[in-house]
Amino acid sequence: MTQPPQPPQQPNEPPKQPAQPPAQPPAQPPAQPGYAYPPAQPPAQPGYGYPQALGQQPGPYNQQPGPYGQPGPYGQQPGPYGQQPGPYNQQPGPYGGGYPPQQFPGGPTPPSGGGFFKGKPGVVVAAAVAGLLVIGGGTWFALSGGDDEAKPTAGPSGGTEPSGSATVGQGDDSGSGRETQDDLNAGRKDGESKVAWLQTNDVDLPRSGADVYGPWVFGDTVVKAMYRQIVGYSAADGKKKWTLDLPAEVCAAANAPTDDGKMVFGVKNGSTDKSICNQMQMVDLATGKGGWKKEVAKQGNFDIMTDISLTISGDTVTAARTGNSNAYRVSDGKDLFDKIAGECQPFAFAGGPKLIAAESCPTGGVDTTKNQVQELDPATGKAKWTYKLADNWEVDKVYSVNPLVISVKNSDKKSWSVVALNADGSTRSQIEGGKDKFAPDCGGGFIVFGAVLEGCVGVAADANTFYMSTEPDQSGTADTNEIIAFNLDTGKSKWRSKAPAGRTMKPLRMEGGNVLAYVDASYDVGGAVATVAPTGGAPKVIQQHPASTAEIENSFYSPTYVYADGRFFVASGRVSAASDEKESKTNTMIAFGG
Repeated sequence: MTQPPQPPQQPNEPPKQPAQPPAQPPAQPPAQPGYAYPPAQPPAQPGYGYPQALGQQPGPYNQQPGPYGQPGPYGQQPGPYGQQPGPYNQQPGPYGGGYPPQQFPGGPTPPSGGGFFKGKPGVVVAAAVAGLLVIGGGTWFALSGGDDEAKPTAGPSGGTEPSGSATVGQGDDSGSGRETQDDLNAGRKDGESKVAWLQTNDVDLPRSGADVYGPWVFGDTVVKAMYRQIVGYSAADGKKKWTLDLPAEVCAAANAPTDDGKMVFGVKNGSTDKSICNQMQMVDLATGKGGWKKEVAKQGNFDIMTDISLTISGDTVTAARTGNSNAYRVSDGKDLFDKIAGECQPFAFAGGPKLIAAESCPTGGVDTTKNQVQELDPATGKAKWTYKLADNWEVDKVYSVNPLVISVKNSDKKSWSVVALNADGSTRSQIEGGKDKFAPDCGGGFIVFGAVLEGCVGVAADANTFYMSTEPDQSGTADTNEIIAFNLDTGKSKWRSKAPAGRTMKPLRMEGGNVLAYVDASYDVGGAVATVAPTGGAPKVIQQHPASTAEIENSFYSPTYVYADGRFFVASGRVSAASDEKESKTNTMIAFGG
């Protein structure tokens, strides 16, 4: 890999480029919204590019001042169906390969060949770094395990009437669909975890199928949403605890609930082809009761409300789409803010401990794109700092909110870069990927007029280190890969941890100071949950799944994963089949451990 003449900027070192982002937001920040993955028509966001060899500049350090414009023409749309991985996610991006060689936003075009991200683009299939990932819906199969009595309490929410009625199930085996003698644990060997339950679809879906949202594990309840239902299941045995029926199809969901278990879903305003995703429904995940329901306020004639992306930070939920955004209080649905100060406006958010806004700014022309990043006060929308990208570089994903690590790309140059920011929005470092190829799995369905920043698997971060899995090496008899750790202060690699022979692994999140990773299943070897120490070394398996169920574990369509309280769930990101009979036999989720 060609190295730049100067290393990435150190955290406390003055910027080397003239247009370093200010620590405080400008009085009138440039702005115009455009999602990280805007559509091809209107402003669109470029698809993942493969970064090119490192350029001669120290990285995407806001090297060009001035207002930033609309997203580029390629709109990296996450898949055709909302925030879940959808069936079309796996098609290669507009560049036909993985991440292009890395180039520094604002720097000169690097030489061709070699570089940060070469090869095939990563398949976007997973849903959330924090472990709150997608599962399919339907029939449960109780195979073993006891009940977990540790159930958190969540107070009722106020606001308007709910859009659907909640029915609390009694765990009466309805729709189990599996004979008791068909025991998935029959072939389990010593040292392998038990299979807690297997679920098949029990929802009559439209011919095109449906995306799955969730699951969210809250106490002893696993919650997922699909089509016109939101369902809570027992994490221990998979039995239905409650069902909330909705008048129309679920079309969006926040990445994670509030600390007290409140979640906000997007619901279509009807059941016709012209229906749009502009209704919000708050739900208490502990009880399954619907809280307030609200229509996202349209802002002018040019507010295209076809799709929205929802993000929760504290007691605030944002509803974003290209050109506009709104913020509401989760607890009661009260309006908080819409337009923020300045010309640049958010087109997408990342939430959790901080509210991070990706914003698009006016440029006066269609050939130039200008983006910026701001941290906003979740209650008021006031900016705490502003980080400006160089012309034609766009915010792609947020890999971590705290510490803040973002993915940016330049579609015209087919380039991609990963940048770490300090708490004040100044540049901390740019990740130096060398000649390795990377493939973060970023769940997200196709959103025509918006984007989703959150939900990437294959990445994780702690205070000092960023972890990312490499693309599988297919040169041998079986695919294998590594997790590489990068110093967030320098951007340089610290160590590499190899997956078990013939296997691949990906970081899910941090747990107990270690990297929590999933080792993929193959047709004859069960998957595993493993940890990697922050100092590196070989992965340590903490839960080995049975080889006897490897074929099932490896069969889920566009799979997503969640690990909570010693249980691991593997689930389909979308459910569809060629006939009703096959639809009802489709496996949607399997649970291990407990």
